[in-house]
Amino acid sequence: MNLSKNINSAHQTFLDWKKVPFGERQKLLLKLADVLDKNKEDYAKIITTEMHKPITQSVAEIEKSAGMIRYYAKADNVLKPEKIKTEFDVSEVHYDALGIILGVMPWNFPFWQVLRFAIPAILAGNVVLLKHASICFGSGDAIEKAFSDAGFPKFIFQNLRIGHDDIKTILENPYVRGVSLTGSEKAGASVAALAGKSIKKSVLELGGSDAFIVLEDADLEKAAKDGAAAKLQNTGQVCNAAKRFIVHQSIEKAFVPQFIEVYNSYQPADPLKKDTKLGKMARPDLADELEAQYKKAQRHGAEVVLALERIDDSTFRPGIIKVEEGNPILKEELFGPLAILMIGKNDEDILKLANDIPFGLGNAVWTKDKKRAQFFIENLESGTVSVNKSTSSDIRLPFGGAKASGYGVELSLHAIKEFTQIKTVVGNI
Repeated sequence: MNLSKNINSAHQTFLDWKKVPFGERQKLLLKLADVLDKNKEDYAKIITTEMHKPITQSVAEIEKSAGMIRYYAKADNVLKPEKIKTEFDVSEVHYDALGIILGVMPWNFPFWQVLRFAIPAILAGNVVLLKHASICFGSGDAIEKAFSDAGFPKFIFQNLRIGHDDIKTILENPYVRGVSLTGSEKAGASVAALAGKSIKKSVLELGGSDAFIVLEDADLEKAAKDGAAAKLQNTGQVCNAAKRFIVHQSIEKAFVPQFIEVYNSYQPADPLKKDTKLGKMARPDLADELEAQYKKAQRHGAEVVLALERIDDSTFRPGIIKVEEGNPILKEELFGPLAILMIGKNDEDILKLANDIPFGLGNAVWTKDKKRAQFFIENLESGTVSVNKSTSSDIRLPFGGAKASGYGVELSLHAIKEFTQIKTVVGNI
């Protein structure tokens, strides 16, 4: 692949695209949303075939992506110059598009992750190069064609079938002005270092080990139901999935059996069947890694609550392990159908357990007491805190992490400004 040719064509498109009015860009977004709706069954089959997500979840991913695009297509123009009152005739803050933005995207949500980064960046006047996960090149091609079918200018979105070694070459090109990566902490650190070396803007959405906190005054039945779904959606391969279930000691005997019953109802089946709730993991090597973590946790004292049973190279019956403070597995992300159970003595102890990890993506707390909820809202170290609901991304709200879970935000109107240059205009005319 001739990367210089791809980059040069993208740059030429950018020079024209940045001049297109905000409202005209939005009209094309509406057409893109219609393309997704029209082809959602076909796109869903591509997703499920590539990474084994249950087909109903793949369809939901396309529907959510289309909804997100329509949100931006109808959004207020937050890039209008802001007038600031000073002693000068003109005092304004402008937001200029940067240029080419590279997206390094993962396999777990092959359309959603790509589009939630690309849409606000393109709406801001930028153009996008995509380096997708190697198992999702088909999804990347389909997204590129969707932009074309919607009538966007050629080269506004290019899917590059490249490897990780090519990222350095792309980021060193002066026409490329930023990068957004969703992936592992290791991948994020590597790409951010490359971007920093070339003085390029980066946004990172990395891993998590989100706490799902259940206090004694919670609706236990709903918490059990929502908790199982929050962990096992997409076969547990979600960055902001509920991964550590931290339960108040006084309700351990009441909550845990309910949780296990619901959790155990998720059993692997053919992902192309509409009644399937749990599919395979995306790749055999990822299943190997999860199994190794399961054994490591046990070697350091974890108790098996529900056995993680491997059926074939990529398929598990979901498991639960009870872990105590100090187990090294707590410093890692479990990306698959394996949940951690922890027991806390009181609110302060539960908060300590929740925060004592490298990550800080999203946490959930279940309580009917507003004062206790506020205690956790103010003290949990994470990009999102959900109350009496599982953590999820909402198109209308900013999504991002704290600590080793990354920096910068996606979604909401805030995301439109992520890849813009703030320009101050001041003086007398």
